Amino acid sequence: MENLIIEPWDVDELTHEFYVPEYIEAIGIEVLKEYDLQVNSMQVVTTKPDKGGAIWKIETNAGPKSFKLLHRRPTRSMFSLGAQKYLVEVQEARVPAIIRTKNGEEYVEAGGKLWFVAEWIETLAPVSKDLVGAKQLCYALGEFHRLSKGYVPPSQAEVASRLHKWPKSYEKIYSKMNWFRTVALAYEEMPASQALLNVVDMFQEQAAKSIEDLNQSQYFEMVNEGNANWGLVHQDYGWSNGQMGPNGMWIIDLDGVAYDLPIRDLRKLISGTMSDLFGWDVNWVREMIQSYHEANPISPELYEVLMIDFSLPNEFYKNIKEVLYEPELFLTETTIQLIQSIVDLEQSKWATLNEIRNDWSDKS
Repeated sequence: MENLIIEPWDVDELTHEFYVPEYIEAIGIEVLKEYDLQVNSMQVVTTKPDKGGAIWKIETNAGPKSFKLLHRRPTRSMFSLGAQKYLVEVQEARVPAIIRTKNGEEYVEAGGKLWFVAEWIETLAPVSKDLVGAKQLCYALGEFHRLSKGYVPPSQAEVASRLHKWPKSYEKIYSKMNWFRTVALAYEEMPASQALLNVVDMFQEQAAKSIEDLNQSQYFEMVNEGNANWGLVHQDYGWSNGQMGPNGMWIIDLDGVAYDLPIRDLRKLISGTMSDLFGWDVNWVREMIQSYHEANPISPELYEVLMIDFSLPNEFYKNIKEVLYEPELFLTETTIQLIQSIVDLEQSKWATLNEIRNDWSDKS
């Protein structure tokens, strides 16, 4: 078993959503022997079959625990586990504590991956899907970002940082618009091709303006302040990973944390929430930003970068990039409706951004 390397697995009609291959479960049982725990049961609660990861809830003599197989490279996982340890032990953040092995280690390496056990916070519950809940999520996010400042990863961990990568990611979105156009022209007989061609120029112009604005902002000066100064972003934060529990909001599933400007998480949360509402609501956006600001103050310079990140055609890119993989399955009548809904969402976004753009001009 020592020579086995954990690989992604297929899920099909013969398996089920929470299927984990037997050899991986067998490795997990061996890993648990490294802990001073009597395990009474194991229940899969989520899987990432396409990446080779899984989470179990285990019932033990010391209460329920979370048992995780991390799908990333071991050195990358060391970065996130170090962050989890820092947040709990140094900053006393509401983040599940890591359980150490019999030898005092924070993880076990097996199958070419890292495994670890953490506290299972039994009473966690999602906040309400309304403005009150959204504000709670934003305040907790700001608190998380503030407490993550100063984190220095273990020496053997690879440094996960997106701090200097914004220009490259903006350029990627701009360039992919050319790809979208090329595919739509190559498959011009498909129902949605013309609808895509009708809007791709507009979105590419938006991306070009976002690149120009970023280059003229304080972004480059800010990122030069360094990783530890800005702290960590969660990268997958929302109603499932920020939940109400003992003494307030808890943040879970930190496997993907990385250094970055914190408002990237806030932008994703607000954009996703507005998408769920099928339109941008200026009151919600203002209240969400203000709640975040109360926990982790936003400078006027950072607010400007937040506005620039909103201006990028993120929703269009995220929803349309699938056309590059399976054009004939994607360019259907359904995609015509999808494109129209994105255009409508963008119109309400710009109305909102124009209204809030100068909100922070008198902040200090």
